[in-house]
Amino acid sequence: MDCKAKPVGRPPNERAGTALKAAALRLVREKGYSNVSIADIASAAGVARQTLYNRWNTKADLILDAVFEETGRYAAEPPEDDGASSRTRLETFLVQVFTHLAEDGATMRALIAAAQGDETFRAAWYERFAYPRELMVTDILREAQEQGELAKDRDPELLSAFVHGAFWYRLLNGQPVDADLARAIVAEIFERQTPLLPDRT
Repeated sequence: MDCKAKPVGRPPNERAGTALKAAALRLVREKGYSNVSIADIASAAGVARQTLYNRWNTKADLILDAVFEETGRYAAEPPEDDGASSRTRLETFLVQVFTHLAEDGATMRALIAAAQGDETFRAAWYERFAYPRELMVTDILREAQEQGELAKDRDPELLSAFVHGAFWYRLLNGQPVDADLARAIVAEIFERQTPLLPDRT
């Protein structure tokens, strides 16, 4: 009986996709988003341009996927059962996010700019990248309310919007987005709240 050996490792399409994302992220970090072409990425990955277009419609779509995976390594959803306070969990999470932004901030600014001229890409950017992290912050703040760390009259969704507005504004204007900013944001949320009056009912 003639038995053929099964291929070992990732399927060719998956290997090509991984190589393209790695090449795209490396080239954009080295040269800047606007200085990297589809042809550059395909050449660096060792694949044909058609292979790239079989998976992504535009350079922005490819870069978004690459950045999305990278963000998952830096800023995964904070664990809920590690015994840390909500304040500590939020600060740790923001520091992780800002560490990523410090490395890929220029790429992020370019993707945000690309999203302004492409409604489909803007929706993908929001749904895959911005909104999930907004929800993570909102969930931490809701947990803080349940644990009595945050006043019940605070609005977690609005506070989360404030958090993201603060660091995206800084990023877009080339200002530092770092651990100091993370600590300052957390202090504003947890230290400058109006204490609740005793419940006399």
